[in-house]
Amino acid sequence: MAEAVRARVDAWCWAVRLFPTRSAAGAACRAGHVRINGERAKPATIVVPGDEVHVRGGERERVVIVQRTIVKRVGAAVAVTCYLDRSPAVPPREQVAVAAVRDRGAGRPTKRERREIDRLRGRA
Repeated sequence: MAEAVRARVDAWCWAVRLFPTRSAAGAACRAGHVRINGERAKPATIVVPGDEVHVRGGERERVVIVQRTIVKRVGAAVAVTCYLDRSPAVPPREQVAVAAVRDRGAGRPTKRERREIDRLRGRA
């Protein structure tokens, strides 16, 4: 019977393509953006199959369950077989707030425009 590969959480998250670089995965762990089974994970924390990993990065949170541990980065097709994705659904594009767009070259907003912007944002 083959022994399971011991994998650090930063290396595993990078190997299954949850982060673009291993240093980004380590930085996210140190910042507290990675949790294993509800506990904050340091970069050297070992993951085993069955662990639930919460990764907060960008504009969404990923929740994955470890199926297989790997330490070498693999192709995307192989990477998705190493975890079970339980992430919440991404909100539809209509629900995302649209930022105000100014015409290129229009310069800074005038005092009247700034007041209107503040009124729209509820700061009036």
